[in-house]
This record gives sequence, C-alpha cells and structure tokens, in this order.
Amino acid sequence: MKAVMIVIDQAHYNVIVDNLSRLNIRGFTSWKEVYGRGSKAGEPHYGTHAWPSINNAILTVVEDNRVAPLLKYLKELDEEAENLGLRAFVWNIEEMI
Repeated sequence: MKAVMIVIDQAHYNVIVDNLSRLNIRGFTSWKEVYGRGSKAGEPHYGTHAWPSINNAILTVVEDNRVAPLLKYLKELDEEAENLGLRAFVWNIEEMI
C-alpha cells in the first residue's frame, strides 16, 4: 500500500476528486485552505491580498498498482495549467487498521 499526498491549487480540487473514482480510488481525506510556497517556482499560496491563491491537499491510501495511473493523470493535469501548481508525494504504508 502507498499513501499519495496531493497538494493542489484550489481550482483543481473538484476535477481531481471527481476523477479519483474513475481511477478506482474511493477513499481519501482532504484539507482545504492549505498555505505554502513551491520549492522550485510559482506564486505563493497564502490567501492574502498580495498572494490570494489557496491550496488544498488530498491524501489517499491505495494499492501499489494504482499509484502509476494516478501520478500519470496528475502529471497531465499539471501540464495543462502549470501556473496553478500541483505536487504529489508517495510514501510507503507500513501498517494500517
């Protein structure tokens, strides 16, 4: 099992959530109004007058074979609107209940 943490501009949220089912991913947890700044480029997402954008985050735990299709979909979405910002991180899940 793998955990995939997806940090996205809020504009991507509904599209990604809708497509998780298409990718056979049912379960997820999300956080809205996540603030931060990318490590390479892009505008900060602080939710302020100077930097009004806001991020959301989605965490899903999936079978190993679901990671590659999810990352492929996310990469394609990011390439369509690179200025919005989208990052995904994958971790091993050692145990769960």
